[in-house]
Amino acid sequence: MDLPLIDACLNATATVLLLAGLVAIKAGQQRWHERLMYSAFAVSLAFLVCYLYYHFVVIPERGPVRYRGTGALRTVYYALLASHVVLAVVNVPLCVMTFVHARAQRWGKHRRWAKVTFPVWLYVSVTGVVVYLFLYVWNPPAGAAS
Repeated sequence: MDLPLIDACLNATATVLLLAGLVAIKAGQQRWHERLMYSAFAVSLAFLVCYLYYHFVVIPERGPVRYRGTGALRTVYYALLASHVVLAVVNVPLCVMTFVHARAQRWGKHRRWAKVTFPVWLYVSVTGVVVYLFLYVWNPPAGAAS
């Protein structure tokens, strides 16, 4: 089972659901927006479970995959990875608070939180796919980057 690929697909799915949720609310389709955002949350939660399993079970058994790129690409990769990881951690309480306000029908607070949460969540989802591409698709073979 290729958990990194599954995680990338889950992130891509979350991206599509988030964008669809934005379109739905802009079109006044509150019920569709709610369903799409709950779906994005569920997909992101599935990602988190797979990610944690991979990092706490698979990596200790097989060892980590290292990025072997050099120069500017290496700098871009690590900057992207750092921003992705920091914002992924920040995103968890942002999502929870945004959902809490929605469930309580505190729409003003929900909107204010969502204006911060949405771009962070979208960034984390998109950069999750890009980090996967860097590490598992665009990563030079061992020995090629010296």
